This record gives sequence, structure tokens and C-alpha cells, in this order.
Amino acid sequence: MFRRTFWFTAGAAAGVWATSKAHAKLRKLAPESLVAQAADRAVEAGGRLRAFAADVRDGMAAREAELDEALGLTSEPPALPAPRRPALEAGREAPRVIEGRVEPADMERPRDPRRPAHPNTPNNRNEDH
Repeated sequence: MFRRTFWFTAGAAAGVWATSKAHAKLRKLAPESLVAQAADRAVEAGGRLRAFAADVRDGMAAREAELDEALGLTSEPPALPAPRRPALEAGREAPRVIEGRVEPADMERPRDPRRPAHPNTPNNRNEDH
């Protein structure tokens, strides 16, 4: 009699244990639970990515400081060069350089027949369509 009671109790306990495990697995695989797990993992990945970006920025700043020190660069911007003389002096236009030769500015150039006479004239001759 004790033997039957023992096996009956052991079977009932195994059934309860298996049922609770199965229900836990089903709850874990439910759509709402999967959405919550995905959201948690996305938040964790975002935090790790943010930490990685901060580490990269810190490393870049340290390396830039090392390079500046090694090259003797200061944090001050270099002084600008002195301004050049103006291209137009006393009302005269500066000479033009065309194909390696210098032309005086007041010399008239012949008009190219392939180019429009006025800069706003369209090059499209098919204006009627």
C-alpha cells in the first residue's frame, strides 16, 4: 500500500512540475512577452552603443591631443596673412590670362557664334514644345 501511495504522489508531483514548466514556457513565448523582451534588449543595446560612442570620442580627443603635442600645434588659430593689393588699381582692370597668354583687359574679344549673345538667352532652340 505504501508503495502505491508513494508512486501516486511522485506521479502527481511530476505532473504538477511539468505543467508549471509548460505554462511558464507558454507565457514566455506569448506575443506580449516577446515584445517586452525585444524592447528590453533594444534599450540595453542602445545603452551599450552610447557607451561605445563615448569611449570612441574620448579616445579621439586623447589621440588628437597627443598629435597636437607631437607636432607642436597650439590651440590658437594661426594668424591670417596680410591682405593683398587690390586687383583693380586706379580704374584699370586686371589683365586676363587666356590659354597661357596674357590679354589686356581693355582688348575687345570677338564673340563666339556658338554662345548666346546674352547670358539669359536659353541654348534650347526648340522653344515651341
